Amino acid sequence: MTEGWTEINAVWKDEMAFIGKNAAGGTVQMGTLDGKPGVGPMTLLLMAVAGCTGEDIISILKKKRLAPVNMEIRVRGKRATEYPMVWTDIHLTYLIWGESIPAKVVEQAIQLSEEKYCSVGLMLGRVAKITSEYRCLKPGENAD
Repeated sequence: MTEGWTEINAVWKDEMAFIGKNAAGGTVQMGTLDGKPGVGPMTLLLMAVAGCTGEDIISILKKKRLAPVNMEIRVRGKRATEYPMVWTDIHLTYLIWGESIPAKVVEQAIQLSEEKYCSVGLMLGRVAKITSEYRCLKPGENAD
């Protein structure tokens, strides 16, 4: 691998299915393979922003010695109707379960992630309007 570059491999399996693999051996199926649905490449971008910002927020909360017991990030996106059909609008809903986690700290963690640390969100934000909201919930509380 050339220094500074990240490399993956995507191998065509059948019809419109590819298996992506990173250097550590992690894999993801894109497209339907043997009747089993995979994840489309554009949907992977929404998953990537959720994972990226989620890692940031959990890290920030733990550094502040707070103990979330669970976190879920729901992401919705709207795409342009004409090619290249990029994401135009992305909305994230952060659900954080825990005892005594101050809303102000959650807001600050989300802001740091969205404005400074989450490279996926910052990159997508160049073409899409990204908005968010959050809810702090008690352990066991239903989010719906």
